[in-house]
Amino acid sequence: MVAATGIGSGLDVEGLVTQLVNAERAPAENRLLEQEARLTSELSAFGTLQGALSNLQTTINTLADPRTFNQRSASSSNTDAVTASATATAAPGSFNVNVNSLATAQSLASGSFASLTDAVGEGELTIRFGTVQATPPDSSPQTFDSFSVNSDRATATISIDSSNNTLQGVRDAINEADIGVSAAIVDDGSGFRLLLSATETGAANALEIQVSDTGDGSDIDASGLSRLAFNSGANNLTQTAAASDASFSINGLALTSASNSVENVIDGVDLNLREITENPVTVSVSNNEGAVRSAIEGFVASFNNFATVSNNLTAFDAEAGTAGALQGDFSARSIITQVRNALGRSAEGFDGPFSTLAELGITTQADGTLAINESRLNDALESNFDSVAGVFARVGETSDSNVRFVSSTDATQVGSFDVEITQVATRGALEGAAIGAPTALSPLVIDDSNDSFRISVNGVASEEIFLTQGSFESGADLAAELQTRINGDAALSQANISVNVEFTADNRLRITSDRFGSSSDVAIDAVDAATTAGLGLSVASGVAGQDVAGLIGGVAATGSGQTLRGAVGSPVAGVVLDITGGALGPRGSLSVSSGVAVGLNGILEGFLDANGLIDLRTDGIQSSVDRLEEDRENLNRRLEALEARFRAEFNALDTLLASLQSTSDFLQTQLAAIPIPGADNN
Repeated sequence: MVAATGIGSGLDVEGLVTQLVNAERAPAENRLLEQEARLTSELSAFGTLQGALSNLQTTINTLADPRTFNQRSASSSNTDAVTASATATAAPGSFNVNVNSLATAQSLASGSFASLTDAVGEGELTIRFGTVQATPPDSSPQTFDSFSVNSDRATATISIDSSNNTLQGVRDAINEADIGVSAAIVDDGSGFRLLLSATETGAANALEIQVSDTGDGSDIDASGLSRLAFNSGANNLTQTAAASDASFSINGLALTSASNSVENVIDGVDLNLREITENPVTVSVSNNEGAVRSAIEGFVASFNNFATVSNNLTAFDAEAGTAGALQGDFSARSIITQVRNALGRSAEGFDGPFSTLAELGITTQADGTLAINESRLNDALESNFDSVAGVFARVGETSDSNVRFVSSTDATQVGSFDVEITQVATRGALEGAAIGAPTALSPLVIDDSNDSFRISVNGVASEEIFLTQGSFESGADLAAELQTRINGDAALSQANISVNVEFTADNRLRITSDRFGSSSDVAIDAVDAATTAGLGLSVASGVAGQDVAGLIGGVAATGSGQTLRGAVGSPVAGVVLDITGGALGPRGSLSVSSGVAVGLNGILEGFLDANGLIDLRTDGIQSSVDRLEEDRENLNRRLEALEARFRAEFNALDTLLASLQSTSDFLQTQLAAIPIPGADNN
């Protein structure tokens, strides 16, 4: 049943109810809208403040990182001939470089083939790297005079069978082996030739190619796969370019390099030799002041942005009578105060000529922003470059050159700590039994009875390793053969594992892992029947390596390889040291300091991290915003009840008025019907 209001009396009940309810709603809703606007403004303001703090933290992290101050720059007076780059270990200085010749890579060419699909032969190609002495075929037949293996390069064997025995198949097989040889096919006008080039330059990176020809059984003739032989028994490939070292001098000191990219001949400096010089090239190494200055300028700019943002958010404009969104907010005041106070502090524990930003020429202006005194900052960078790092970053210094400070963390306390080494790191090694020393008169012969073995290094097992069969006239040559074969094993190479093999003074083969620590070990897993008698190697486990051990600050540290880490929970927690050598016992001290940027970064983390001050503050504001929705719902429910009451009351009034109106009408009718005495009632 539909109820209509105001019909009986003509009273505008709906209009009256609406006006009364709106009168009740307006002040309450206005209060809610004002609160919502204020809270939303505060949320937005804290978001703006958080963004400014985040930008500031980014630049502070750069200055808190010691690596920012370890940069060096290198320049060349003739970049067409020599370019240079420098690492943190480079010392500033100037050097004269002369380039006499550039390093070259060896190139070998096969004979001519009629087509790309011509069969070359089948069998195995064994490629070794080393120094080749060969007479070029310029004016007389080419000769292969001698070969000395490069023990630092792995030996590789490539199988050629019916699936890849064509000219292009051999090319692809060599390239897919990825052993440091590039194969290509060229058309010289009379036919197709296979061109083999060493990918690395240098006299010790030339190629020797041994062939096991399963086609005709001859490994040295000029047919079948042996057409690719290049060794002392058969030089069927033509050496079109010989491998050679670069020849150059630094400040008059004559030097050679296998590569035109010369690393650490000058400590921490890499040279790239590009062309022969007629006049010396000046290479200058200097501190990278530009990078540090740029980092400082970036920090000042981001702080000034923060200062401007915080001033706008907390200021009160007396003339306009307006206040910033965070004016009077305790959390905002606390953040701004702590950031400013951190900039005025001194570096903790740093013993240098500077300890504050002001001493570097970075000062606070009247409006709260920072300004840089360029002259003072330049003087500091030019005269005490290394000391500038101590003002900003966490710095560690050791008194022993074989104890290298790597890093520390926020858990590391500032101070000076003694370092004591109780055990130096060692590498795992296996030493065979003594054998007769090979000589030219009494060489050691490798054949089918002793040419294969299996080895495990650092817990990784090799595939079956085959040695080159032949006569070895010295222990050094034998050791080099083992080293190149082990390092060429696919399983070990994939795990980035290598070994060093030496022939000791007491005529033993000693195999040593390249890794330090307890995870370093060497074991022989299988040998041929005559390997023990011929090489002194038998199935056995060697001596495992040891981790470095010692104390930092009087507390036992944790060793892994050559790395020593400060104990968790101790004052040196987070310290990482590399112990590269030296004796057992006291090894001097470690001094750790903490710069201004480190302290400020810690404060900013407290503000910006999850559950930090800003998160807690904005969560509280958001909760207040959420409660406003509840208040609105409560207000709506209260007004709905009030509206219902008003409507009921006005409907009752309407009914009463209608009744009174009906009574009035009745009475008027009755009164009108009463005869009036003396009147004509007709």
